Amino acid sequence: MKKLIFLILSLAIATLAFSQTRKPIVEEPEPPLTRILFIFDASMSMSDKWEGTQKFVKARELMFELLDSLERVQKKHPLEVALRVYGHQSPVPPQDCTDSKLEVSFGESTIGIIRDKLMSITPKGTTPIAYSLGKSEGDFPDDKDSRNIIILITDGIEMCNGDPCEVSAALQKKGVVLKPYIIGINIDVKQADMLACMGNYFDAGNAKQFRQAIKTIVSEVTSLTAVRVNLLDINGKPTETNVAMSFHDMQSGDVRYTYMHTMNADGQPDTIYLDVLSQYKLKVHTVPPVYKDGITIEEGKLNIIDVPAPQGTLLVDIKGEDPANADIKCIIRETGLPHTLHTIDADKKQKLIVGQYDLEILTMPCTYVNAVRIDQGKLRKIDIPQPGTVIINFRSPAFGTLLHQEGDRLTDIYEFSPDKTHYKLRLQPGYYRVVFRDQHSHSAKNSAEFKFRVKEGEMTVQNL
Repeated sequence: MKKLIFLILSLAIATLAFSQTRKPIVEEPEPPLTRILFIFDASMSMSDKWEGTQKFVKARELMFELLDSLERVQKKHPLEVALRVYGHQSPVPPQDCTDSKLEVSFGESTIGIIRDKLMSITPKGTTPIAYSLGKSEGDFPDDKDSRNIIILITDGIEMCNGDPCEVSAALQKKGVVLKPYIIGINIDVKQADMLACMGNYFDAGNAKQFRQAIKTIVSEVTSLTAVRVNLLDINGKPTETNVAMSFHDMQSGDVRYTYMHTMNADGQPDTIYLDVLSQYKLKVHTVPPVYKDGITIEEGKLNIIDVPAPQGTLLVDIKGEDPANADIKCIIRETGLPHTLHTIDADKKQKLIVGQYDLEILTMPCTYVNAVRIDQGKLRKIDIPQPGTVIINFRSPAFGTLLHQEGDRLTDIYEFSPDKTHYKLRLQPGYYRVVFRDQHSHSAKNSAEFKFRVKEGEMTVQNL
């Protein structure tokens, strides 16, 4: 019994030690620098009452709670905060539709400055939301590696004939900001619809809803979310792997993340981490690439992305052991399409999406193999005869052309130069002829012709 108890304890200790030392293949990466620009409504309507207090005062209190949360986040993640305010400089009437100002610029330790600034502001003006959004483009430093986020806090809609939704879409398309957040304070349904088109809209009819919006926003802007990409074979099974993936922002097209698809220790597609703030277009860099658009990531769950990517393998096998065989390239085109899809080295296996391809193998002369079928999980091998080596020596510099002969058809495959008299060429087995003329001769009747045959793997010397 003592031995059994000792064995159980030993196994438990070993398991605990293993679980503490084992690390996941992909750990959650450090988020990039996040810059949050608050656009705060200080228009005249913010003087109205909300839950027994002036809207502006209550919104400011709740804003301070949000800043407290972000201050705690700053201790763990790179984060900068700035403040733009509108409607606080010019009273209405008259209406000043340029009443918007960057009160606190981005930098380190700005949260205390933002608190002080908000304490000194009194609501008095109009609501130029579109103008403020447009000016915000210049508020963010020119830094392509940061995540730029706008949080708009307002109790009303655009009052200056601008189009906030159009401006927001333009900022996202240019890659200036990710999809903005809008917290609407006690706004009716019709007005809420007019604000929601700008981005992620939160309806704060009361302080509790405002706090819930804060909680959601802080979580989304400070953490990445787990994602698994299933590359599906022809049977719908996630067996394909070892291929690069890039995630692009759907609005701007900017590359947000790149990963090499990997199977983890359990034989499952490994977990990666993405920002929930973007809607993504995924490009899987197979040959040809496959795409999936409109990917939205949900926070707090493992997001599964299924992408059909069935593959087989192509091998263009040049016979013989000559190391120069590896220098021969093969151009791949989808059958019936003219553009080059990919170029590979001969004697190297290449995965291709299941389908039919035309090959142009850059031997001399070129070898064409059409309608090559690639099937799931299978190797398609194309055998190419071993080239022969031909040494051609001209007695004197000459103009000349090497022709490949197939029956009565002659194909020009190489032009000789009068600057050179010695050539070493690797030619596919077959019949050839050289037509040439001494460079000092100015008469076509002095042309000469020499015919020869190339055999697989053999070397010949032709003295002309």
